[in-house]
Amino acid sequence: MKKLLVLFLLVSPAALAQYEGLWEGYDGEWSHVSKQLVALAEATPADKFAWSPASGVRSVSEVYMHIAIANFSLLSFTGPKIPADLKAEMEKTVTAKGDVVNWLKRSLEAVKAAHTALKPADLSRKVKINGKEATVDGMYLRIIVHANEHMGQLIAYARSMGVVPPWSQ
Repeated sequence: MKKLLVLFLLVSPAALAQYEGLWEGYDGEWSHVSKQLVALAEATPADKFAWSPASGVRSVSEVYMHIAIANFSLLSFTGPKIPADLKAEMEKTVTAKGDVVNWLKRSLEAVKAAHTALKPADLSRKVKINGKEATVDGMYLRIIVHANEHMGQLIAYARSMGVVPPWSQ
């Protein structure tokens, strides 16, 4: 009976959409977390982007902008340049939902495009970050882990505000 239930859950259209990209390597996992980040941002009401769980803790908009800035910053260690119009202080100054979602999408697409353009040998190339040697592959791992870490934070934020993540409805 248990196996039947698992099989049903895994083959139903809603379940398939929820698992899209999982177990499909870096590109599939990146697609998955990117879609979830955008879906959650778009499902969050604009007036909730200023919400924070406590004083001194990042607001919703600050978390999304932190992700976007980190994506571009970490990516820059692998070669692509940080956009000239992106500034570190934008984590706190870009707060309008539309602007935040645009930066988020732009950063997610930049990571996807840069990773897609890599050849297998590029992944082992050494880069320097904070005085430490890393590989390009390691940098992309850090980017995806960072995105997923903050996805968990944003899910907790959303549920605290009464927003249900679209994929779990």
